[in-house]
Amino acid sequence: MSRFDQVSVLKKANVYFDGKCVSHTVEFPDGTRKSVGVILPATLTFNTGAPEIMETVEGRCRVRQKGEQSWREYGPGERFEVPGDSSFDIEVAPGEAYHYVCHFG
Repeated sequence: MSRFDQVSVLKKANVYFDGKCVSHTVEFPDGTRKSVGVILPATLTFNTGAPEIMETVEGRCRVRQKGEQSWREYGPGERFEVPGDSSFDIEVAPGEAYHYVCHFG
């Protein structure tokens, strides 16, 4: 799916890590929310409250889940899941921009 129809988008951006990650919250008619954003080149650590599914729209990243030693690479059309009350490290290489949709729940 390349677009979301019949949704509301919050105008104010979510800006994290000094602008290295910027997203917008999308609200659906049934009350569910997702965020659509981009991560610029950096290595960042995100904490989760609820479980998340990170869907790669464009670009590439490497991810290391909490408690794991190895990194896994993701590209367009791929996704990874993160448990609630956890964290993950994400690395975007220089010259890349990682475009994503975060599905909460």
